[in-house]
Amino acid sequence: MNVTPAYLFRKVGAEEGRPTILYDEIDTIFGPKARDNEEIRGLLNAGHRKNSTAGRCVVRGKQIFTEELPAYCAVALAGLGGLPDTILSRCVIVRMRRRAPAEIVEPYRRRVHGPAGEALAEQLSAWAASVEAKLMNAWPTMPEGIEDRYADIWEALLAVADEAGGAWPDSARVAAVALVAESKASAPSLGILLLGDLRIVFGSDEALATEIILTELCAIDASPWGDIRGKAIDAREPSNRLRPYGIKPKNMRSGSAILKGYTRDSFFDAWVRYLGVPAMDAATGATNATAAPANNPDVAAVADVATSKAGTPTDGDMAVEAGREVF
Repeated sequence: MNVTPAYLFRKVGAEEGRPTILYDEIDTIFGPKARDNEEIRGLLNAGHRKNSTAGRCVVRGKQIFTEELPAYCAVALAGLGGLPDTILSRCVIVRMRRRAPAEIVEPYRRRVHGPAGEALAEQLSAWAASVEAKLMNAWPTMPEGIEDRYADIWEALLAVADEAGGAWPDSARVAAVALVAESKASAPSLGILLLGDLRIVFGSDEALATEIILTELCAIDASPWGDIRGKAIDAREPSNRLRPYGIKPKNMRSGSAILKGYTRDSFFDAWVRYLGVPAMDAATGATNATAAPANNPDVAAVADVATSKAGTPTDGDMAVEAGREVF
């Protein structure tokens, strides 16, 4: 607890060998009131891969030199609440719960139980030294769905489980699948949440005015859109959050009026990539109704776009309600 970035950098790169960092109270480092801890975050982000380094400048006398400081070592973080997504995506996440009153365990005392823990540590250390050479070249089989960065994270643990034998290989793979699935089910970013809610709002409609979209978003139960930074979202919020996905508002004609809005087909690619929606499902109901008139390619011709979600419930409204139940 309460270490400086310089201490961590030097400790990880110490000549006596890589340490194991056990970092408690991590919520005080990355919590909402934390400040100026980007150096520690950068070290932890870089250090999840073997042989990774962090580049820094050092001053010796009047000269400035660059050096690559080792960043890789074993790390365990503990704390209340969440951590930045960049760190969570590099972690095996183990959620903990407060012990219930009916759950009775033997009280822990360091003076009583410490010696048993030290003896176990010595046994593990001796075993690890005896299999180190073998594990360095291990290629454990990954369960289905454990790939990319998740495979990087779990590879060493599964290799150790395979070498331990017995029930450990199966238990470790069950744990890997369960914990990775749980980490993927964590709360999505506001951008991903917006994509999902917009799929509900559009239903089978081919185009909607921004004004209608904002009203429908705020009406979704348990959505954050009615209270973003203390007020309901305005037209800038979806525009800014959708821009990274290549989605921009368009001019739409409603009678003699030109309104800003979005067409359903502009979301197809993002829905497939980020929501896992099959391409055919994303494109269901697409027609040429949003095709731009030849004399004005920037204007999408959409009949009554401003009123397609207003007044008496329509088939589109029923599709929205059905989508809320399914999505």
